[in-house]
Amino acid sequence: MKIISWNVNGYRAILKKEFKQTIAELNPDILCLQEVKATETQLSSEELNIDGYSYKWNAAERLGYSGTATYYKKNFTPDEVTIGFGIPEFDNEGRVICTRYGDIDLYNIYFPNGQRGMDRVDYKLRFYEVLLQKCNEDHEKGKKIIITGDFNTAHTEKDLANPKENENYSGFLKIERDMITKFLDSKFVDIYRILNPEIVKYTWWTYRFAARARGIGWRIDYYLVSRDLLPNIKNVEILDSVQGSDHCPVFLEI
Repeated sequence: MKIISWNVNGYRAILKKEFKQTIAELNPDILCLQEVKATETQLSSEELNIDGYSYKWNAAERLGYSGTATYYKKNFTPDEVTIGFGIPEFDNEGRVICTRYGDIDLYNIYFPNGQRGMDRVDYKLRFYEVLLQKCNEDHEKGKKIIITGDFNTAHTEKDLANPKENENYSGFLKIERDMITKFLDSKFVDIYRILNPEIVKYTWWTYRFAARARGIGWRIDYYLVSRDLLPNIKNVEILDSVQGSDHCPVFLEI
């Protein structure tokens, strides 16, 4: 199973940047998109459809904001699909799609961004806590879990170019980083860091200051994987040469 996770920062925008050609070349079995910023009704069937894939779409109620979509090849049709947490304050932003494959739950998530103020930081932390509680319950039931998407948090100083300058800003606040640690203390591993302990690569760059060209970025797009799945992981890569968004795709093979 080959998975690509990608924050596209606007599905309609990335369609104009050879997106479908890129996906054809990458050829994932499952494609997890975040920040699609569109509803299905705003898109034509030609725009929505990607050759060889079916999809589930979870748009935010607010137009032009947030949203997730999961595409999958016909032979990777999930056993079950769950949209959201069942909690309105989170579900109205279209942030979660969970697809189940046997005893594996694959979460495609666009985590909240806390940079609009402490009320949004609090919202972000509550979102993390709700997800962690659900995952803890499912781990107790013997399930295996993959969480992927834009976490909107860099976990360690190795995960962003300028840690000291950003330690008081959302995305690198200690209370946010501690939430990632809570997941790692609860039967998850950051699989990219496990397999690449010393490699410094980023998944997001601001559009300002030519940050991407200058290598000034953040690693905020992750795969957190149940420890029980470690023997099944074949490869994980940050595809930082792929253009089209302010994020790049991240690849996992299981």
